[in-house]
Amino acid sequence: MKSAVETLNPTRVRFTVEVPFEELKDSLDAAYKKINQQVTVKGFRKGKIPARVIDQRFGRGAVLEEAVNDALPKFYTEAVNEAEVNPLGQPEVDITELKDGELLAFTAEVDIRPTVEIPDYTGIEVEVDAVEVTDEDVEKSIEQLRGRFATTSVVERAAAEGDVVTIDLEAKVDGEVLEDGVASDVSYTIGSGELLEGIDEAVTGLEAGGEATFTSQLKGGSAEGKDAEVTVKVTKVSARELPELDDEFAQTASEFDTLADMKADSRKRLENMKQYDQATQAQERVLEKFLELAEVPIPEKLLEDEVNTRKHSLEHHQLGQMGLTLEKYLEIQGKTVEEFDAETREQAVKGIKTQFLLDELVNKEKLNVNQEELTEHLMRRAQSSGMSPDQFAQAVVEGNQVPMLVGEVARGKALAVVVEAAKVTDTNGVEVDLTDEDEEQAAETVEAAVNADATEDDAAEAPAEEAK
Repeated sequence: MKSAVETLNPTRVRFTVEVPFEELKDSLDAAYKKINQQVTVKGFRKGKIPARVIDQRFGRGAVLEEAVNDALPKFYTEAVNEAEVNPLGQPEVDITELKDGELLAFTAEVDIRPTVEIPDYTGIEVEVDAVEVTDEDVEKSIEQLRGRFATTSVVERAAAEGDVVTIDLEAKVDGEVLEDGVASDVSYTIGSGELLEGIDEAVTGLEAGGEATFTSQLKGGSAEGKDAEVTVKVTKVSARELPELDDEFAQTASEFDTLADMKADSRKRLENMKQYDQATQAQERVLEKFLELAEVPIPEKLLEDEVNTRKHSLEHHQLGQMGLTLEKYLEIQGKTVEEFDAETREQAVKGIKTQFLLDELVNKEKLNVNQEELTEHLMRRAQSSGMSPDQFAQAVVEGNQVPMLVGEVARGKALAVVVEAAKVTDTNGVEVDLTDEDEEQAAETVEAAVNADATEDDAAEAPAEEAK
C-alpha cells in the first residue's frame, strides 16, 4: 500500500491511498464467504457455491463492492498511523479508481487534532478575592442554623414580615376565575418571595379572616403572561419562634457543648469554604489567561457538532426538566436567538480549546493518572450525578467512558501545573500559595470550562424567575 497525506488547513488533511489488488485477497475471500451464506443456487449446497458461479449469477461488481467496504477501514487506519495524525470524527471517503485485478485507489478527508504550541505560562499573574470571614458572616451562619430549629405558633394579631400565614388564593382574568387559579391552605412565609409578586404587601397587616385583592402578572399556568386580579384570604397567622442562642441550643444543633465552640467551628468552616472558592477562582482566572496566550485552531465540523450538542442538551434536558421551552427561557432571560447562538458558540470554542491545550500539556509533561486518582474522581462524579459509586462506575464501563474520566483527571493535573507556576495575589495584595492545591478540584474546574454551556447559570436561575 502507498499513502500520502496533504494538509488542507491546520485542522484538516486529505489522504491519497493506492492499494495493489493482491492486498485485497483476504477481503475478497471474506466477501465470497459472506455472499455464500446469504444466497442459494440450485445444485449447490449453501456455503459451497464456487466463486465463478457467484460472479456469473450475482456479478463481480457485488463482490468487489463488499470486499472494498471490508478493506477500506483497515487501509485508512494504516494511512493514519503512517502519517502520525490524530483524526477527529469519521472521514469522507471517495474511491477514485477500482481496476479489477490491478488497483484500488481512494482519498479520505478528515478533521484532525491540530498541532498546539504550549505558550510560556510562567509569567501569568491573576488577582483573587481575599479569604475574609467577618463576625457578621458567622452570625448569619448561626442565624440560618437557628432558623432551621424554629417553631411556629398561632397568634391572634395582624400578619407581619417573617410570619407564616395560611392563605386561600383565587385568580381572575377578565373577570373570569381561572380553572387553575384557585388554591386553598397554602402555607407562605411573608418576605420569602416564593409566590406571586405583590402578595407580601397584600397580606401584611391582615389578621385571620382578612382578605385583600391585588394585581399580579402570572408566570405560569393557562393564563401565563397575563395580568390577573388575585384575591387572597388569610385563614391563619403563625409566628416563628427562634430558640434561645445559648449553650443549650449549641448542644441541640451541633456536636459542641458551648455556643462559643459552635461559633468557632462555624468560622473555621466558612474559612475553608472561602479558601476552596478562592482556589477555584484562581484556577478559572489562570486558565483564562493561559487560553489567551495560546493559538489553537478549531476544526469547524467539530465546533458545529459541539454547538448542536450543547443546544440539544439545554433544550431537551435542562429546560425540559423545568417545563420550559427554549423560546420561553430566552424571553425570561431577555436574550435574542442570535445572542444565545453567539454565547453557545463562544463557550463551545472555549471548551474545545481547553481540551486541546491541556491535553498537549499532559503529553509534554508526561502526566499520568493512577488508580487512586481515577477512583477519587469517579467518587466525586458519582456524588454530583446523584448516583451511587457502584452505579456510576457501571454506567461508565458500559458506556466506554473510562478514557473520558482519565482525560478529565489528567487535564486537572495539567491545570495544576500552570496554576503552580502562576503568581496569584488576593485583593489585599497578599500572595496566595496554591502549591498544595487539590488536583481533583482543578479537574472539576476544567470539566466546568469544557462542558458548561453559555446559559447554565441562567438556566439554574430560570425557575426562580418563573416563581416571581
